[in-house]
Amino acid sequence: MEVEEQEKRKSIKMKRRNKNETISYSSSAPINNLDDGCLMHIFSFLSPLPDRYNTALVCHRWRYLACHPRLWLRVDRSVKDFSESGAFPNIEEAVSAARPGDTILIAAGGSHLASNIQIRKPLFLIGGGEVPDETTLLCLRGSDSALEFLSTCKLKNLTVKAELGCCLLHRSGRLIIDECILQCESNPLDYLSCPIISTAGSGVFPSKLKSLGDSVSVSHTRIEGGAKAVLTSGDLALQRVRVIYARTSLYFWFDVDCK
Repeated sequence: MEVEEQEKRKSIKMKRRNKNETISYSSSAPINNLDDGCLMHIFSFLSPLPDRYNTALVCHRWRYLACHPRLWLRVDRSVKDFSESGAFPNIEEAVSAARPGDTILIAAGGSHLASNIQIRKPLFLIGGGEVPDETTLLCLRGSDSALEFLSTCKLKNLTVKAELGCCLLHRSGRLIIDECILQCESNPLDYLSCPIISTAGSGVFPSKLKSLGDSVSVSHTRIEGGAKAVLTSGDLALQRVRVIYARTSLYFWFDVDCK
């Protein structure tokens, strides 16, 4: 028994020693001689996931800089104090506070309500999970869409689910959808829903809200339910369609562009 206790104590000491050595090495690394502004500028060149996310795990300073609102905003209901800069309880507040060109990281786990949220500035919305299924945007019945785009935007690593209506409503701008899942109502109401609807060029909105180069680009995205994958009512048409049949799902690549 005494021998086992001694072995346990040695093991605990070794772990503490290794941990302290790692922290010491991290803090004394040459890159940490740079000031906060330089480090943050370097982090801005990293892809949001997984690279920039992983830098936040290195040390407290890197976490502060990697999660700084200059690099991205966060939607995370687990945050207790929303006075913390860059953290928001829901997508609508994050979109409202965002500046053109900002990245919004939506935390994984549970469903985030998204109903008729208009996006009028260039933004990048990305799910915080390892796969799209871990971050779900839910549009309840009675809403036209989860997200409505009137500017160039990109979605990545998200699941958007509409109980009735459409997942994404494209009014103008260039919309890029990459590695997402779009889910609509299944039978018998699938004819009332559509994953993507584009009205760009239809004259629904005043000309000042229109932009040159309206298009929708979809890649490596799973589409489930609905009457059809995309419905257009303006000047755009479905082009360059490619479908890959996986064991359990269909993955789509296509563009919606000028005829």
